[in-house]
Amino acid sequence: MGVFDIVTASLTTVLRGGLGMSVGSPGKRPAAPLQIFEFEGCPFCRKAREALSILDLEAVVRPCPKGGHRYRDEVIRRGGKAQFPYLIDPNTRKEMYESGDIVDYLFAEYGVGKPPAAVGRSGLATLAVVVSGLGRGRAGSFVRASKAPAESLELYSFEASPFCRLVRETLCELELPYDLHNVAKGSARREEFIERSGKMQVPYLVDPNTGTAMFESADIIEYLNTTYSVAG
Repeated sequence: MGVFDIVTASLTTVLRGGLGMSVGSPGKRPAAPLQIFEFEGCPFCRKAREALSILDLEAVVRPCPKGGHRYRDEVIRRGGKAQFPYLIDPNTRKEMYESGDIVDYLFAEYGVGKPPAAVGRSGLATLAVVVSGLGRGRAGSFVRASKAPAESLELYSFEASPFCRLVRETLCELELPYDLHNVAKGSARREEFIERSGKMQVPYLVDPNTGTAMFESADIIEYLNTTYSVAG
């Protein structure tokens, strides 16, 4: 991870106006975490992740980079096509494609009021989210060979953090499943997180497979590559 990565990841946040930095107006809370099949480099997936941060929702993330099969095949089996994002809500038994449908559903089911226009269906909103990610190129879009963990990892994050994005790109490329704990500003989860980790800093990775828990995006990325990447 170099200066270029930090700058381009930060530019994405700036161009998105900091969406996903703070919690908005969450409504009722789901009993079970939502499940989302997505990949970090997908602009439509970003809209869904921004909605999750704004609504302070946790999610089980199943990364589906291009060329991968660990979770892409399940989406095809369940929905009939390889299109992302794909949301599963075990609380209502609803499953759906289309970022616009997912965002509307999340705000109707777990929010108060309408979603921000920037995560809406308009052509301008779509253009804005596509342009915002251009600086990251192929990062977070294509699979790299990896070993599958026995248990899902855990990531404390929020969508607008460029350092969290860099970690999520690596998790995605390696097809590593993880439980996403959103802790944006105003999150009801922050106090619990500080009690667990000792301070309010993200990203924070917990790997139950090795007993590892760590801060610092560069250290996390090195750990993920060392532990799970398989040289081609």
